[in-house]
Amino acid sequence: MQHPEVLLPPFAADDVLHNNGFIQQLAVAAKNTAFLCGVLLPTNEDPTNTEAATYAPFSLFPSPVPKKLFTEAYEVQQDFNILVDRVSQDSEFLTKALASTVQVDEFTAGLFSIYKQVLEEGITQTITLGINRSDYMFEKGQDRSTSLKQIEINTIAAGLAGLAERVTDLHRHVLKVCGKSDEAAKILTNNAVKGIAEGIAKAWQLYGSPEAVVLFLVEKGSKNLFDQRCVEMELWGKNIRVIRRLFLDVHERGVLDDEKILFVDGYEIAIVYFRTGYNPEDYHNDDCWVARLLIERSKAIKCPDIATHLVGTKKVQQVLARSGMVEKFLTDCPKSAERIRATFVGLYSIDEGPEGDEIIKKAAEDPEGFVLKPQREGGGNNIFGEELKQLLGNIKDGPKRSAYILMDRIKPQTVKNYLLYPGSALKLSECVVELGVFGVYIGKCRKLVMNESPGHLLRTKSTEFADGGVSAGVAVLDTPYLI
Repeated sequence: MQHPEVLLPPFAADDVLHNNGFIQQLAVAAKNTAFLCGVLLPTNEDPTNTEAATYAPFSLFPSPVPKKLFTEAYEVQQDFNILVDRVSQDSEFLTKALASTVQVDEFTAGLFSIYKQVLEEGITQTITLGINRSDYMFEKGQDRSTSLKQIEINTIAAGLAGLAERVTDLHRHVLKVCGKSDEAAKILTNNAVKGIAEGIAKAWQLYGSPEAVVLFLVEKGSKNLFDQRCVEMELWGKNIRVIRRLFLDVHERGVLDDEKILFVDGYEIAIVYFRTGYNPEDYHNDDCWVARLLIERSKAIKCPDIATHLVGTKKVQQVLARSGMVEKFLTDCPKSAERIRATFVGLYSIDEGPEGDEIIKKAAEDPEGFVLKPQREGGGNNIFGEELKQLLGNIKDGPKRSAYILMDRIKPQTVKNYLLYPGSALKLSECVVELGVFGVYIGKCRKLVMNESPGHLLRTKSTEFADGGVSAGVAVLDTPYLI
């Protein structure tokens, strides 16, 4: 696909959109609309105060996205759903892939310890529910083409579906205010939350207990509170009861009966939907780890279960990128393996040994060409440039290097947009966009009975920043305008 140096939406050439007075008025109207549409976050000053909110950062205009690549991202998501499900069932592969990492990464070792215990006791629930999100950038090629390249896949607490749905209506309104009703009509409907809720509802039905509830496992003072409530409201609309609890609540008031049915505060739990548990900070003390184990040992459907959580580690993603690995899991789906493989950039092990030594040397010589990734989710963890070079120098002679992987740094297509942050001045910025596509699947007795890619998330950030998401105050919510 051909591209200019900076992609612009077709309405950006209109002089009125570069009129500073009009832009300032439009930004005020857009912020008001964000509140009306529910594009909200708790305030940074008091995130635990449920009576205070501000608008979530967003782009003033929808950003241009190549239609061909957008379509490819949707099509390959169902392939990734199959791959994640199959990898999660292969204990030998997971054990071997994570062998070096668990020796040096305490958090991954804690998760793996629970995984081993569950395997030894025997898995009690044959139904699996996966809600993941695969994230991409649009890389510029030397031949002036753009291609879809995967950044990572998130298998736990894949968020922002609710706000992504709502920002679509916001951008339609902005374009109408600009006199661009035809362009507004071209913005696609985003069914991310509806699709996620349908997946949870289907799993709840398969669990087979009408009185059982869905437990949202959350953190105290979550920045994603309103996003979580979007999914919750959809479930209540289907007459499915939802309760929200912390790890410590499960530890203090959760029990397993003789059949390993999980009860919390007297409620039978059909599904535990994890919106926390992906960072070491989420496990405040040993009681949180005990609670996680209690959940994993139960008959409740876990979203994700511990095996699927481990599939989302950077180390597993790096191992899957090796020649023949994806194909091994998708021998019956060669086209799926081909589509997945086409999204990969270079992913490298830096474990001790000649192979790891060689890639560390290469990255130290060209630190701008790589990204150093620890086994963490949630954004803001990746290491770039001079910091990457310095850290590699510090860890290259010891086993701690196995806690990281190296990835080729994507050179993305850039766009121009106004990014609206609470309390910040408005300015036209050169930006990069990141497209995420949600996947929802259900497995029963090792066979998929649901496999969907229901919606998407577009995030945009200024080229000033190398890393960081919406909750970190770096990226903003956006809407794809297909070109």
